[in-house]
Amino acid sequence: MSYKAKFRVWRGEGGEGSLEDFTVEVNEGEVVLDVIHRLQATQAPDLAVRWNCKAGKCGSCSMEINGKPRLGCMTRMSTFTEDETITVTPMRTFPVIKDLVTDVSFNYQKAREIPSFTPPDNVKPGEYRMQQIDVERSQEFRKCIECFMCNNVCHVIRDHEENKTAFAGPRYLMRIAELDMHPYDVAERKNAAQEEHGLGYCNITKCCTEVCPEHIKITDNALIPMKERVVDRKYDPLVWLGSKIFKRSGSGQKS
Repeated sequence: MSYKAKFRVWRGEGGEGSLEDFTVEVNEGEVVLDVIHRLQATQAPDLAVRWNCKAGKCGSCSMEINGKPRLGCMTRMSTFTEDETITVTPMRTFPVIKDLVTDVSFNYQKAREIPSFTPPDNVKPGEYRMQQIDVERSQEFRKCIECFMCNNVCHVIRDHEENKTAFAGPRYLMRIAELDMHPYDVAERKNAAQEEHGLGYCNITKCCTEVCPEHIKITDNALIPMKERVVDRKYDPLVWLGSKIFKRSGSGQKS
C-alpha cells in the first residue's frame, strides 16, 4: 500500500537557504531515508544527504525530523499519519555544508583533545587483569555509533556557540568518564573533565540520553557519576586534608 506524503526539506548551502515543499510517494515499510532517496531520484537530484550503512550502525544519517534529532534510516514512516507534513532539516548545532549535510568536525577536534588510554608503566600488554564488573561498567558506552545527536541536542552548545571552545559535549565527556572508570588508566581525568572539557556546564537535563539511538544512559551512567567523582576530589574534607598533608610532605623532601 502506497500513499503521497508531504515533505518539507531544508535546501541551501553555508547557512543560507529555506524549506522547500515536496509531495512524494511512500510505500509500506519504508523509513524517512528511503523517501529522501526517492526525492533525489525523482525530483531533487542535487539534494545532499549523508548516509552509509542504512542499518542504524554508522551514525551518518543524523538529521532533525519534525524538530527532533533522529537517524533517517531508523525513523519509520509508519510513525507519522498520512496527512502529516514531515519536516526534515540538518542538525542545528553544526554548520551546514549543503542541504542536510553538516560539518561535524567539531566532534573530531574534541576527540583529539582527550588523551588516549594510559596504562601504568610497570604493566605490560597481556598482563592486564580486570574484574567482570569493571568490564561491564564501560561496555555500555562502547555501543556509541558517533551519530553526534547527543552533542547536537545539548543546549550548552546548541544555543550558545561561544561555549564550543570550552565544552566537549556529552559524547566526549562520556568517553572521559569511561576512561576514568578503567582500573588500569592512570591519567588524571577528573580535573581535566572539569577544567578543560567543561563538565560543569552540563546541568543533567538528560536530553542527550533521550535522543541516543543505542539507548545509552549517558547522563545516569556516565555524566552524573563523573560529576560525583569530581566533587569528591575537590570538596571531600578528607581528600582535601590528605592532599595538603602529602603536598607539605613533598615540599619538605624537596627542600
